[in-house]
Amino acid sequence: MQSKEVRSKFLSFFEGKQHQIVASAPMVLKDDPTLMFTNAGMVPFKEFFLGNKKVKYSRIADTQKCLRVSGKHNDLEEVGKDTYHHTMFEMLGNWSFGDYFKKDAIAWAWELLTEVYGIDKNDLYVTVFEGSDDADKLAMDQEAYDFWKAIIAEDRILMGNKKDNFWEMGDQGPCGPCSEIHVDIRTAEEKAKTPGKDLVNMDHPQVVEIWNLVFMQYNRKANGGLEELPAKHIDTGMGFERLCMVLQGVRSNYDTDVFSPLIREIETITHSKYNTDETINIAIRVVADHVRAVAFAIADGQLPSNTGAGYVIRRILRRAVRYGFTFLNTKEPFIYKLVHTLSKQMGEAFPELKSQKQLIENVIKEEEVSFLRTLEQGLVLLENIIKNVKGKVVSGEKAFELYDTYGFPIDLTALILSERGLELDEEGFETELQKQKDRSRAATKVATGDWIHCHDTDEEVFVGYDTLKADVKITRYRKVESKKEGELYQLVFDQTPFYPEGGGQVGDKGYLEASNGGVVYIIDTKKENNLIVHFAKGLPRDVEGTFKAVVDEKQRARTAKNHTATHLLHQALRTVLGTHVEQKGSMVHSNYLRFDFSHFSKVADEQLKEVEAFVNARIREQLPLDERRGISYKQAINEGAIALFGEKYGDSVRAIRFGESMELCGGTHVENTADIWHFIIKSEGAVAAGIRRIEAITGDAAKEYFVEKVEAFNEVKAALKHAKNPVRTIGILQDENAALKKQIEELMKEKAKNLKGDLKKELQEVNGVHFLAKKVHLDAAQIKNLAFELGGEMKNLFLLFATQDGEKAILTCYISKEITSEKLHAGTIVRELGKYIHGGGGGQPFFATAGGKNPAGIEEALERAIDYLKETN
Repeated sequence: MQSKEVRSKFLSFFEGKQHQIVASAPMVLKDDPTLMFTNAGMVPFKEFFLGNKKVKYSRIADTQKCLRVSGKHNDLEEVGKDTYHHTMFEMLGNWSFGDYFKKDAIAWAWELLTEVYGIDKNDLYVTVFEGSDDADKLAMDQEAYDFWKAIIAEDRILMGNKKDNFWEMGDQGPCGPCSEIHVDIRTAEEKAKTPGKDLVNMDHPQVVEIWNLVFMQYNRKANGGLEELPAKHIDTGMGFERLCMVLQGVRSNYDTDVFSPLIREIETITHSKYNTDETINIAIRVVADHVRAVAFAIADGQLPSNTGAGYVIRRILRRAVRYGFTFLNTKEPFIYKLVHTLSKQMGEAFPELKSQKQLIENVIKEEEVSFLRTLEQGLVLLENIIKNVKGKVVSGEKAFELYDTYGFPIDLTALILSERGLELDEEGFETELQKQKDRSRAATKVATGDWIHCHDTDEEVFVGYDTLKADVKITRYRKVESKKEGELYQLVFDQTPFYPEGGGQVGDKGYLEASNGGVVYIIDTKKENNLIVHFAKGLPRDVEGTFKAVVDEKQRARTAKNHTATHLLHQALRTVLGTHVEQKGSMVHSNYLRFDFSHFSKVADEQLKEVEAFVNARIREQLPLDERRGISYKQAINEGAIALFGEKYGDSVRAIRFGESMELCGGTHVENTADIWHFIIKSEGAVAAGIRRIEAITGDAAKEYFVEKVEAFNEVKAALKHAKNPVRTIGILQDENAALKKQIEELMKEKAKNLKGDLKKELQEVNGVHFLAKKVHLDAAQIKNLAFELGGEMKNLFLLFATQDGEKAILTCYISKEITSEKLHAGTIVRELGKYIHGGGGGQPFFATAGGKNPAGIEEALERAIDYLKETN
């Protein structure tokens, strides 16, 4: 059964059980402060489990793209070493929100696996929660056991501990016992030797869990206690890749048609062969797995970067690159070439792979080029460490510096050291790594208390599109503490005018005023699990009273101007550059806006002027806001609204139109484009391959910009003694300056010519080499000319010149080609001597330069130069 059919049969089966089939949510989470990625099928439905959103469909089924790089069995460094764990995977799931419970979930799972998919009942085992005698004092899940007993032999029902058979969303929140379904796909001979039940949950590659049925019936509180949920839910997750392995009769996920097209392409590109050498097998599995994770993340709008979710994606891609570099002998970018195969294979189920294919390829290729360059630099640095090592062990501290500062993989360090007969102090490395993790955890640790309920309400209402003030009641609050922010309170109201951070727009600020005049300031507003959460430094005295919530009007107005400007900017870019332009991210602050978009090259100055003029023309047209709330997604798209890739839209959406610009958007906007006043582009540049970024200002910030420009112009005029034509005067000064520079150059050339004769007299002979190490007062270009002139006149020459340019020190090394060697290598010498000037450099064996920030170290560098000639003796 091919993978496409496996997927469609699952969805068709549950559609026949009255489930609403929904599309996969984005894998990258943009507006969830608790998670970076969708790491389980239930993540898009958290607000339903928490009771924070009304359920439209009580039964749902889907296939959800997920990403896991940590947690149970999913440490990134282990993926590829076995045949059934992945970073990115599909999770087939069926969901019940207060509808059916254990009986139907168990019966339908069995029906689908044995009757629809035809899996042999004798190959299946199930686990049931055995209970716990810890603080929870949970009883065995007898209910689930009895339902299973009616359809499967009791010797195939196994007891599972809390680690394996009690599922929790996190430290707090909905949780409950679960039943896992395991399958044994070993040969008959293997089964005869060892019963499958003895291998369940033992990490056996052919006795694996394929489906987890979670029975959500408790809520975990901040103090660790459990309470019954008012409504019980079903949350199931079946590993698509593992299911395909079972149904296609193979013994590895990587042997299914989910991975085999990618593996064949990797074999072709790298001239390697899968299923020959285990080292090569692991490398190919790593690349095949990781390209999927990275491609899907980029398609959902997450570019590789140095922080947050972007860092995770970069780390995954770099792991694939280094496996290709080390074990598949690929020193050129190649992973980006696999995107075509992936898009052909999975583009039907996930159309974003097709529509974003070019962008994905561009970004991956640029990242590969960059990291391969890092690997080359790291190899040079590692060579220096090896040269200076005392004994046979390289310190973990040095290896960690190479890993942390330069991004050089630790496993590659260990491999190279072993090839050179050296050892890595792994314990020391792990100690340094743990210190870094502890620092990171301490900096971001947040302690969150339980929600304390004050007033019951069906659902919180956002009224901030229509008003900046509202009479509100606090429905719930909790205390949070973090090292960064200190003690804060999170408040939820029955209705709120405060816009929560989302869609690139910052959250509102303002205050909460009690009837007695007491004020609590709201310093930020965010959305979490469908709740609008207001962050306050304190708590009102009477939390059960009625308050007036007031949004900071000035900040909201400035933010709205910038948000509307991003829509007009998007329209302008598509008009000026072409309709290939798509928004790839935005940041809307009260002081400025940032807009990322897809485009293949730098935007020319003339084009930027055209874009700026286009936006300002729309501002002068005084276009009124045409807001459409609660229209269907389909209708909005049919009317020409632009939807953003990687965003999660519901059936009902809000569309914003200003003239010909129409986008789906939940943010706040001006009533008329004239309110923006003026739009100014401050900068344009690259973010990644095929992604550009514009930063701009509007309104008050634009006015301040013009004031600063006028002040600067007046200062220039004053410096020019109020010349009538400042531009002409500056041109004359520039011409005069150029003429003076030319005269100085001629004088310096003459000085260098005279200096050459003096330097020849200072040369000393050391071991048959003419040697000189000296500080000279010339610039870098003149020193280079001088060195080559001396080299042309003399043989067996070793020169080290140093000069100081302000706070910068420069070393220049020249060695006659006939005497260069491994020891007398100009590039190596300046790199090593560069440490005395707190810098570095490199170059060719006969000529190289280094720069640093410590001119005081010049003298010691010059003194050390002669050591290289003594060592050659």
